[in-house]
Amino acid sequence: MIPPRAREATWRELLAHPDVVERSMRGGPVGLMAFHGGLEGGTLEIAEAAAEASGASLYTVAQPPDLRWHVPSKTVDPAGSPALAAWLSHVVVAIALHGYGRITRPRQVLVGGTNRELGALLAGTLTARLTGFDVISDLAAIPAELRGLHPDNPVNRTAAGGVQLELPPSARGTSRRRPDPTWGPGGAPARVVDALVDAIREWGVAS
Repeated sequence: MIPPRAREATWRELLAHPDVVERSMRGGPVGLMAFHGGLEGGTLEIAEAAAEASGASLYTVAQPPDLRWHVPSKTVDPAGSPALAAWLSHVVVAIALHGYGRITRPRQVLVGGTNRELGALLAGTLTARLTGFDVISDLAAIPAELRGLHPDNPVNRTAAGGVQLELPPSARGTSRRRPDPTWGPGGAPARVVDALVDAIREWGVAS
């Protein structure tokens, strides 16, 4: 069954819904975000696992799967969320996890955002960990609407900007196809977690 199309909503409307859970944890200077949790399956779980393993800061918004309210990233306004505003002031750089689905791109992982140095680092760790996928970090090869370059996108509101990571269903564990057994325990999502942890740790050493 094809899920119903998500209804577009404002950030304030979403956070005011009684079944929506906003969570903010301040850890290290690198922050992980998943503010479309529940709508873009697997993103919240990957962000949580990577933050726990790396000590990164974490900001998530989870909605029940039957709600399906979509807030465009460029309208996720910290003015409507004291928790998000404080979190963005705490971290130096952020990585936002998103899910996308394109028939022509079933195994493409897209690495956008304004911090191209961290983007290149993450693209490298993803390539090393996520065999069987094409990791694309060349902005010209990413659809314009998935590049994550808008200045109002919260991932770009940190001191050093950020990286927008777009994952297809097969990398988030939400594909209906049987996962490749060679990916090992946890499948592709576990590999994405490992790649995020690798990048966060390497970034800490380099900076």
